[in-house]
Amino acid sequence: MRAIVTRVKKASVTIDGQTTASIDQGFLVLLGVHKDDTEEIAAWVADRICGLRIFEDENGKMNISPQDAGASILIVSQFTLYADVSSRRPGFSDAARPDLAIPLYEQVISICREKGFHVETGEFGADMQVSSVNDGPVTIVIEK
Repeated sequence: MRAIVTRVKKASVTIDGQTTASIDQGFLVLLGVHKDDTEEIAAWVADRICGLRIFEDENGKMNISPQDAGASILIVSQFTLYADVSSRRPGFSDAARPDLAIPLYEQVISICREKGFHVETGEFGADMQVSSVNDGPVTIVIEK
């Protein structure tokens, strides 16, 4: 599983001209599920997202957790994170098929909510326009 976590001032998802999800300060998470991923991997990735201390403290150091910062999380499925670019036309054979990817994507969402976060989501498989105002910019890759 691969998660690209960007600290944002705000982020949103638009589908067919309608904003379907939006957050203010928090994390925009692009989440890719690998064909070999498991529930244990999903739980580990969710734990890392929720505990990632990348908000600045009073000294300007990245030391504040998202929970302490009052952050929200926007999670968007992104199978293209597993693109094979060995040729000019990307292949996606390492990305999980929907029957595996959807439950693991939903598990990450559920765990983040169980930890007390306000979580918004994209729509799995939809053509989405994702907008964000990056903060920093700070972008972290979490992979297991």
